[in-house]
Amino acid sequence: MTPLLRVANVGVRFGGIVALERVSFDLEAGQMLGLIGPNGAGKTTLFNCLSRLYTPVEGDILFEGASILDKAPHRMVEIGIGRTFQNLALFARMSVLDNVRVGGHHVARSDFFSDALHLPWVRRQDHALDEIAWELIDYLDLHAVAHRSVADLPFGLQKRVELARALAVKPKLLLLDEPAGGLNHVEVDGLGRLIRRIRDERNVTVLLVEHHMNLVMSVCDRVVALDFGRKIADGTPAEVQRNPDVIAAYLGTAA
Repeated sequence: MTPLLRVANVGVRFGGIVALERVSFDLEAGQMLGLIGPNGAGKTTLFNCLSRLYTPVEGDILFEGASILDKAPHRMVEIGIGRTFQNLALFARMSVLDNVRVGGHHVARSDFFSDALHLPWVRRQDHALDEIAWELIDYLDLHAVAHRSVADLPFGLQKRVELARALAVKPKLLLLDEPAGGLNHVEVDGLGRLIRRIRDERNVTVLLVEHHMNLVMSVCDRVVALDFGRKIADGTPAEVQRNPDVIAAYLGTAA
């Protein structure tokens, strides 16, 4: 079977710096794959290639068997790829509800005159956006803060709002960029349960970049490790944890 995502010999360079060197791996539909590595390993660079913010100088990225490299970044949601960001990319002065509604913009097709006249199809479209947003607000237990400004919320709740917005695009593949960053241990445990629940209940395939090893090893089916832009390990969490190259990358010495 064709994997949902195939990263094939992807290379990225910034001047003379090699950010990714012929990185390859497959991600099957329904899997949860963790992408790990020390700072500067190339994880975020790869995520930005998947989001079409960067274009590789070599290799290809296939989603459902078709290359995505000819697509603009704003087209990613249309083919079923959603993501969160390492640094929150929310509209701080907007409400939780409106932030989640932004995630559903792919269902919106309007223009200035239609909006000004508030035509029936525009009202139906707004109603559909509200339904998407409220369902996710309830799903992620954000109802109590739905009308509050995002800027007034604790960091952990802001993370959940960004996750709701990413889910509003109804992704087949969800890219999570360090979702545990800034969370305490209790919040990280809850996040792990939530990610598994999203995968299982919403049939979403997950690619997770994360420094929190306990989270990665507890929720992921497979783990890919990068170091200095190269893939150094690919296997089950237990296999990758025992890999001497991974141990050396994190600790500076092999086991």
